Amino acid sequence: MNSSTPHTILQRRDFLGLSVAAASAALLTACTPSGRSGGQRIYAGDAAVRAAEDARPSSGKTVTAALTAAPFAADLGAAAAGGTLSTWGYDGAMNGPLLRGSVGDRLEVALANRLPEPTSIHWHGLALANSQDGVEKLTQEATAAGAGFNYGFKLSHPGTYWYHSHMELQRERALYGALIVDDPDERKDYDHEWVILLDDWLDGVTGSPEEVLAELNQGMGSMMRGGHMAMGSVSPFLGGDAGDVRYPLHLFNGRVPADPDTLAARPGDRVRLRIINAAGDTAYRVGAPGARLTVTHTDGFPVEPKDVDAVVLGMGERIDALLTVPAGWTPLMALPEGKAGLALGRIRAGSGREPVPAALPSRINGEVFDGGRLTSAASVRLPRKPVTVRHAVRLTGSMMGYNWGINGRRFAMDSPYDGALAVRQGDRVQLDFINPSVMWHPMHLHGHTFQIGESGARKDTVIVRPGATVSVLFDADNPGQWLYHCHNAYHAASGMMGVLSYVR
Repeated sequence: MNSSTPHTILQRRDFLGLSVAAASAALLTACTPSGRSGGQRIYAGDAAVRAAEDARPSSGKTVTAALTAAPFAADLGAAAAGGTLSTWGYDGAMNGPLLRGSVGDRLEVALANRLPEPTSIHWHGLALANSQDGVEKLTQEATAAGAGFNYGFKLSHPGTYWYHSHMELQRERALYGALIVDDPDERKDYDHEWVILLDDWLDGVTGSPEEVLAELNQGMGSMMRGGHMAMGSVSPFLGGDAGDVRYPLHLFNGRVPADPDTLAARPGDRVRLRIINAAGDTAYRVGAPGARLTVTHTDGFPVEPKDVDAVVLGMGERIDALLTVPAGWTPLMALPEGKAGLALGRIRAGSGREPVPAALPSRINGEVFDGGRLTSAASVRLPRKPVTVRHAVRLTGSMMGYNWGINGRRFAMDSPYDGALAVRQGDRVQLDFINPSVMWHPMHLHGHTFQIGESGARKDTVIVRPGATVSVLFDADNPGQWLYHCHNAYHAASGMMGVLSYVR
């Protein structure tokens, strides 16, 4: 397959003094499903939910952490007006603390909300109890300003994950961080690990996320007036228009290219890169000029290893790759796909000339893949079985009116079950992501990992190109009410979301 040509794949903690089960039942039974979901939905107090939680592996260990969401002053040097900017984040940093545990551990995180508005945390990519998924009004009430919430769940599968606010456009600030789940039995065939968070940034520099959304909501007419609308951002790899928003900065672990994050190594060392795209509107093409990457995992799950010159990550996707370190300095470049700019890290292995951003290439060509074009490792491939329920998910809307939706319906959190997709415990489910729009969409499903076609990668977020259909399979084994949505922050905020509803 030509890797540069778009293609079509057919194919418990306590909550306000209540137990998780009781709190979730009280919350969720107060919300009655409507629309096309049908039946009575399963809520978090059901035996099926408890059975799913009990079936997850358990090490008997508990890992604890605390996160404070609050405004803070960030120093991005000369890149920010006046050297600093005011934004929101966890524990006063551009990247939230790295959270880490092993398969079977219970992770307990105490959130303190010091923001001027409600917030919540979504644990992106994890299969966990529905009551802990962090979706306001669907799985929990948002945590009010000045209040707290205690999350608690098992870590059921190894891999590279992340956490972020799931309230409106809060993720377009710095309310995110990495979450790594280790496999105690994994053979570590590398010398270093580098956890990398990539982000597009404008908050406090050229405006706020809310101002950007207001501009976009004016539709194509606002393009002629300039502002934040991206003009001429085109990516053949993504099938056309690369994105909606123009960003002044692109960050690599919260740093700008003039002050890059640097890893010290020795020539010949192997580095495991754990790359997370935390951006709102930008895909990144990641590579190291003069060195090849061996892709080993996507969205936490192993794939048949693939040597590439670069890999493209849509918003919300993760890629693990191995890099053998050359002598001297190696730039690790994250180029905004179809846009101007650069996010940059570097590896120092001996002496030589430091890479200067202005002297780096503007493109990385050769073999370029994204996670959706890889093959799952046989060890994690779904067993073949008949599909028992199939849903068509049409990604509708346009830039003209900025009216994004699912199957022609713009999602509203006040009536989340309108148009919900019904599944039952034990179903083999096929979702057909059908994209008739002229924009690409990174589609994310909460609480599950799907497989692309019969042998494609296991993922929770997949790029769906314009005019393409991507068919994914998963087993309905995690009862609850689960959001699915485009991980473009502005598309989701404008209505490209829906609910996968377990019913009786």
